[in-house]
Amino acid sequence: MTIVPLILILIVCLFMELSLSTLAVGTVTSPEMMTGDFSYRQSLINMVADSGLDHVFTADHVSFHNGTGMDGLINAATICAMHPTLRICIGVYLLALRHPVTVARQLATLSESAPGRVILGVGIGGEDRHEIEVCGIDPRTRGRQTNDCLEIVRALMDGKSLSFKSDFFEFENALITPPVEPAIPIMVGGRADAAIRRAGLYSEGWLGAWCSANRFAQAKAEVEEYAANANRADVDWQHGLQVWAGFDNDETRARSLIAEEMQEFYKVPYEAFEKYSPCGPPEKIAAFLKAYQEAGCTLFNIKPCAASEEKAIEAVARVRELLISN
Repeated sequence: MTIVPLILILIVCLFMELSLSTLAVGTVTSPEMMTGDFSYRQSLINMVADSGLDHVFTADHVSFHNGTGMDGLINAATICAMHPTLRICIGVYLLALRHPVTVARQLATLSESAPGRVILGVGIGGEDRHEIEVCGIDPRTRGRQTNDCLEIVRALMDGKSLSFKSDFFEFENALITPPVEPAIPIMVGGRADAAIRRAGLYSEGWLGAWCSANRFAQAKAEVEEYAANANRADVDWQHGLQVWAGFDNDETRARSLIAEEMQEFYKVPYEAFEKYSPCGPPEKIAAFLKAYQEAGCTLFNIKPCAASEEKAIEAVARVRELLISN
């Protein structure tokens, strides 16, 4: 390895460590970034990086509703290969649908290629229970299985041999080397009490969604209390919010853009999400998110709905600028 690439890797790792406690704002990896003409995809990724945004984020579904989906780790690897420094948050990865030992290997491999650039958000899904069932997982026990997966993945990423036995997994002397360095921060998503507890026991932060700023502050405190009770006293916390937003200076048009996309994706009327899914110009979206920032949110994953990919990136970058400057 030459000196210049080594220095670049060290800078990225240092940036990752320094930024864990500061505000980070990212936009979604849209289908246009992940498929189609490569030169256009590359231009969008470069636009995100050049805009000042801190990261991109990707969802993860195996077979959602009508069979749609994307693999969060493969998307993360693709983005890491398309840009030398851009960070990526996987939000959220349905960890219980995979075997944790193979996931630990995937994360270790990705870390070797792009050290310090990945945040792993983990959730249990549930909007489409059939997605859980077709993967051979009982939807009723997916939370407990996710807990086991998190325990296993965290231990294996440290590069130490692990034997494990539970209702879901049993193996002897599993080993993943080299260890993941720097460590990949884990965030846990979910609104239920079990998810809050899970975040406190197994993560470096809670990734909220569809909640008020007051609830965000309450959940943050509960997560950290669970961690303290489990003697996890040295956590570098980074709590985040995942939010859809419609962007246009014409608020009626902005509402139309977000309503169409959300209804198509979730198969539920937009009114069910409207309270926590703002629409309008960037100034209005930033004002909405400011309350969450004041409640302790240090990472925003914004899914923009706009007239074009370029306008979406510009709008999210403007929101970041406003949140940081105010």
